[in-house]
Amino acid sequence: QVQLVESGGGLAQAGGSLRLSCAVSGRTFTNYAVGWFRQAPGKERRFVGAITSTGLYKRYEDSVEGRFTISRDNAKNTVYLQMNSLKPEDTAVYFCAASESRMIPAETDYWGQGTQVTVSS
Repeated sequence: QVQLVESGGGLAQAGGSLRLSCAVSGRTFTNYAVGWFRQAPGKERRFVGAITSTGLYKRYEDSVEGRFTISRDNAKNTVYLQMNSLKPEDTAVYFCAASESRMIPAETDYWGQGTQVTVSS
């Protein structure tokens, strides 16, 4: 079993920055790709970005490309989502998920409980 715990959410002003962390435990961390997703009020959960198990490859959703950066520290079993130039439309609950078999985790993979990010204008 794999456990994921997100942290680092909170309130930021438009144009500001936040860094989210996803701490992963329970299995060999370097076997897992990790993705970030978000769910705004009244909307479906959507893909934000993902990083492969080695950290060599990353993918981002178009609206965050150039503003958000995913990284991983395999020594700390943690994946980060650095969010810069935040916009009010980035307001959402952010989730991380891990998969041993695909770069972008699916609903059937392992998920955290989420952390709230609120961006004020």
